[in-house]
Amino acid sequence: MMKHATRVQFDAPPARGVFASARAVTGRFVRTHAVLVVSAVAALATVPFVPPDAVYLGYFDLKTLACLFSILALVGALRNVGAFEAVARRAVARFSTCRSAVAALVAATLVVSMVATNDMALIMLLPLSAATLLKAGWERALPFAFIMQNLAANLGGMILPFGNPQNLYLFERFAIPPADFLATMALPFAVSVLLIAVCCAVFVKPLPARIPSVPVEADNASTPAVSAQSSHRRARAALYAALLALVIASVFRLVPYPVALVAVIAALALLDRLALRATDFGLLLTFACFFVFAGNMARIPAVEAVLSQAMQQSALLVSAGASQIISNVPAAVLLSHFATDYHALLVGVNIGGAGTLVASLASLITLNHFRIVRASFPGRPELARHTSRTFLAQFTLYNGVFLVILLVVCFAFSCGGA
Repeated sequence: MMKHATRVQFDAPPARGVFASARAVTGRFVRTHAVLVVSAVAALATVPFVPPDAVYLGYFDLKTLACLFSILALVGALRNVGAFEAVARRAVARFSTCRSAVAALVAATLVVSMVATNDMALIMLLPLSAATLLKAGWERALPFAFIMQNLAANLGGMILPFGNPQNLYLFERFAIPPADFLATMALPFAVSVLLIAVCCAVFVKPLPARIPSVPVEADNASTPAVSAQSSHRRARAALYAALLALVIASVFRLVPYPVALVAVIAALALLDRLALRATDFGLLLTFACFFVFAGNMARIPAVEAVLSQAMQQSALLVSAGASQIISNVPAAVLLSHFATDYHALLVGVNIGGAGTLVASLASLITLNHFRIVRASFPGRPELARHTSRTFLAQFTLYNGVFLVILLVVCFAFSCGGA
């Protein structure tokens, strides 16, 4: 009896360890995929009110999902061959002061966000920004640069249908003519660019680098092996760029989207399977959950009555306000069911990307990267002064001012029929 009891007692800790490991894995998954978990819970919460039926199948916008997958995969492939970083490094290397370097980094982020979506622009260019500013001894400007890059990524993509996920969705849902899309977003985009440029000119000093800049090309760049590798990368980058152009053509309804999807999958399966595997499937699943949530909410009479009335009274204010609470992508998906005119909704969810930290979920990338950089360089006093709390306060201040100015301008000039 004693031996049996001893054996049971000995076997118990591994069992507890297994459960502890499972809890740790679950906790890590929830932290890493918080948006997906929240969207899944939100979708499931609506199921008791609208039991599953055949109408569910109509919730999913397959073209949006296919185009988003293709863009994410190709952007990953272009990043793997160093295309974006090479262009950005050459642009930044031309400037010798802190002000010009920050302006170049922010401008690069804005341009990349137009074709690679806001989150991809931040993932690619925040590390370059940190490396450039720290190398030159301009770490004092790093928090400001991150905030401006965040605004550039979230607001820069508004001018094109494929610049961010909510634009791609609304462009397809309402079959928006390309010329009308550009005309609708031209003024808020121009105001956003002007505000960012003014901030970079006013709040960054033209300090020279404390440490000589490193040449863009490495010393061994002319060796045959490196030259051959560089040529191979350029060839692959050219192919990926052509495929991206094909996907963009499908977004504008010039090419059937299944053709572009098959071409992207086939090319990456041969040339860069890592890009396929590394595609953000969590974002695609999040979109699917948003479709279920929004579709079900639109079928609940009480919700439909409230949101329909609110959207009729001020679609711009409601969409921008909803973005501050649930972020602009789910706001676009949800409110699209109650919008009689897409113009105000389109403007609202785009300028609504400024404001709170959750207004655009890409902003979480910026905060997380700032924390990583600050923890990695504890000996830099200028960084040590900027805690996560002070960074968030500064972030909220700039974003709040941008949002208020954009709302005032859009109401004054009736952007989107406001």
